[in-house]
Amino acid sequence: MSTHTPRLTDAFKLAPETIKGLLAASTALKAGGLEPALLELVKIRASQINGCAFCLHMHVTDARKMGETEMRLHLLNAWRDSSLYTDRERAALAWTEALTRVADTGAPDEDYALVQAHFTEAEQVHLSLAIGLINLWNRLQVGFRAAHPPVAHSAATAA
Repeated sequence: MSTHTPRLTDAFKLAPETIKGLLAASTALKAGGLEPALLELVKIRASQINGCAFCLHMHVTDARKMGETEMRLHLLNAWRDSSLYTDRERAALAWTEALTRVADTGAPDEDYALVQAHFTEAEQVHLSLAIGLINLWNRLQVGFRAAHPPVAHSAATAA
């Protein structure tokens, strides 16, 4: 179990050009046409799976600022058993789980069929890139035991 002691003081300062590239990819994904609220749900769900408190704090804060309801945030971990999510969100969440756990799932055809039914091909690519990127951010933050801030984070540091 983690002792919650950060392993590095500031990983971002140690690889500034690479981090700039990741931030540029995040910005490009925001402009890729997917709904911002959907992207936040995807980021939160992947971060739940990966146990990334840093990213959960950030993206729950961002989702709330966008008007996401507390109940949908609370039920996200059990989205399959809740009627609060649209079919498009369900497809995105199933794909998020499949790609986040790709070593175990192999990205099943039934999950991809849901994505095909609700997303254009370009949106499928953007969604998959968003899932991959949040998983990368999760691995960076979990690996170095980044501590989430005690207060709401700044939008300038959003992943």
